Amino acid sequence: MHFTKMQGLGNDYLYVYGDVPENIADISKALSDRHFGAGSDGMIYIAPCASADFSMRIFNADGSEANMCGNGIRCVGKYVYEKGYTDKTELRIQTLSGIKTLYLDVAFGKVKSVRVDMGKAKVEGEKSIVVGGQSVVLSKVNIGNPHAVIFCRDAQEVSPEALGKAIETHEEFPGGVNVEFISVLQKDKLRMRVWERGSGVTLACGTGACASVAAAVKKGICSADREVEVVLDGGSLFIRIDEGENVQMRGPAEFVFEGESNAF
Repeated sequence: MHFTKMQGLGNDYLYVYGDVPENIADISKALSDRHFGAGSDGMIYIAPCASADFSMRIFNADGSEANMCGNGIRCVGKYVYEKGYTDKTELRIQTLSGIKTLYLDVAFGKVKSVRVDMGKAKVEGEKSIVVGGQSVVLSKVNIGNPHAVIFCRDAQEVSPEALGKAIETHEEFPGGVNVEFISVLQKDKLRMRVWERGSGVTLACGTGACASVAAAVKKGICSADREVEVVLDGGSLFIRIDEGENVQMRGPAEFVFEGESNAF
C-alpha cells in the first residue's frame, strides 16, 4: 500500500488515493502509531466522486471515523492538484459532513495555501458541566463535527490532557467531542490548544479553529467579516465569517514523505 504523509500546521495524516479497505480501523491504528508505524494523527482516503470532484474519508489514530478535518481537507486539495489528478483551482470535496469548496492559491505549479468554505457553524449558548469535581463553562459548536470551546485566561498554561479526555467522554457528549481551550491575545487574534476526539492532543485542528472563532463572534470577542488569526501549537490559521455566515478557513498544506507498507 502506497501512502503520502502530509501535514497542515503539524496536524499530520497518511493519504491514500483509492478505495477504503474493510480493515481500515486496524490499518489506521497500526500505521498511525508513532513508534511502530509511520506516525500520524490518522489516515485520509481520497477517491473520485460522482457528486463532487473528489471524496475524502477520515480515520483517526484510534481507528474511528471522523466527519470532517479542516487541516486534512486543505492537504487533499494540494494532493490532487500537485499529483496531477486535476488542474482545477476551485474544487468540491465530498465529506461525511457535506460538500466543501476549496480555493487553491497556486504559484509555479505548487499550491501555496488553501482557502476552504466550511459552511455555517451552529453555536449554542454557554453551558456549565461538572468535570472532575470542577465546573467548566463551555460553548457547544457544530461545524460538521462537534466542538466544546472553553475560554480561559491563558491557553498557553492549559494542559489539554487534564480536561480534554474527561470532556470528550462526558455524558453531555454521548458521541464524543473535540475540545478547544481559547484565550484572547488581542482584537481578532486568539490562542488555541486542542484535544481532538479519537486522536488526543494535536498541534492544530482546522474545524476547531473555525468553531472557536464562531463562538468568539457569538460572544462579541471577535468581529464577523474580519479575518481572525488563530495561533495553534503548530502555527496560525486565518478564519473569517463572511456576510452569508459561512466560515472561511485559510492555511497551509505540506508534503512530508512518501511511504509503502506491506503489513496488510
